[in-house]
Amino acid sequence: MKIRLYLFLILFVSSFEALSQNTAESDLTPKYSNEFLTIGVGARSLGMSLSQVASVSDITAGYWNPAGLLNMKGDIQAAAMHSEYFAGIAKYDYAAIGKQLDSVSAASISFIRFGVDDIPNTTDLIDAGGNIDYNRITTFSAADYAFIFSYAHRGLPFLKSTNNFSASNDQEGFQWGASAKIIYRQIGDFANAWGFGLDAGAQYHKNGWHFGISARDVTSTFNAWSFSLDERTKEVFEQTNNDLPENGLELTLPRFILGAAKSFQFNKVSLLTEINATATTDGRRNTLISSQPFSIDPSMGFEVGYLNTVFFRGGIGNIQRVTNFDNSESIVIQPNIGVGLRIRQFFIDYALSDIGNVSDVLYSNVFSLRYEFLKK
Repeated sequence: MKIRLYLFLILFVSSFEALSQNTAESDLTPKYSNEFLTIGVGARSLGMSLSQVASVSDITAGYWNPAGLLNMKGDIQAAAMHSEYFAGIAKYDYAAIGKQLDSVSAASISFIRFGVDDIPNTTDLIDAGGNIDYNRITTFSAADYAFIFSYAHRGLPFLKSTNNFSASNDQEGFQWGASAKIIYRQIGDFANAWGFGLDAGAQYHKNGWHFGISARDVTSTFNAWSFSLDERTKEVFEQTNNDLPENGLELTLPRFILGAAKSFQFNKVSLLTEINATATTDGRRNTLISSQPFSIDPSMGFEVGYLNTVFFRGGIGNIQRVTNFDNSESIVIQPNIGVGLRIRQFFIDYALSDIGNVSDVLYSNVFSLRYEFLKK
């Protein structure tokens, strides 16, 4: 019991210690480090504009809020997702599997890859004689990988739980979870980085109300970059007046996501609504509430279900302030929609998700699958 309490306090205190140490250095801290981990997983979640932290109740909780793993249906769940962005140039893949360990705990493993493949490498385009030889062009990939190990437990982290747990979305009470992330980023043979980070989350359910908090990178996530450039590549950098990259650390500061949701049941029709607020700590961003060092980005989503079989989803997010040509300011939003179908323990979800900027709307078709393995 004491060990759980100490770990919980260390995680809580260290997140604010990392924040206070890096606030003064915010100008030197990359704002968009490890951004591939903020895209989102699961077509259900993307259709609801990423509003999931309070109500997530399936295997994707290992990404959104590890505490939600306790609400998984079935003994084991598995899920997979594939999507392509920017006319298929970038590919995003996700897979996960989770299991109920006992009546009060659950765990999962998640894998994410976001990459651009077949990038032309033209550093050797010109041979030693100054001739252009297209046969000397090679290709490489720039890809980011994440392995997420998640654990969830019912009850306060420093008290022994006496509640009987049954896998149900209507289960009431407090539950918490934590995730450890191993990150690998690679740019061909030129550079790679290893990183490690911790996430934590909690949920509380009562009378159809759902509250949640997810703390991403609570102790800050560090990526250690190492570069290995051959002499020819170094020469190209120098001839083009580019600085040679140096080995170093890339820092991802904490972000906190707060959520509240309410579920309703009208005979054969169900309704779930949720609103989230994401607070970043890396300085001023172009969000609805922008300040130093905190910026807050709200989002909201809903899901309508019929007979727990057919689902329609929608949401709005990425609310930004835009300066028009006449110097006036306006607020723009990005909508998302999605549908889902359940066939016994098999779920098929689709989302038309807006991943572009406010001036060039770029929609992506996202499909995800999920299956529940039930005990005999």
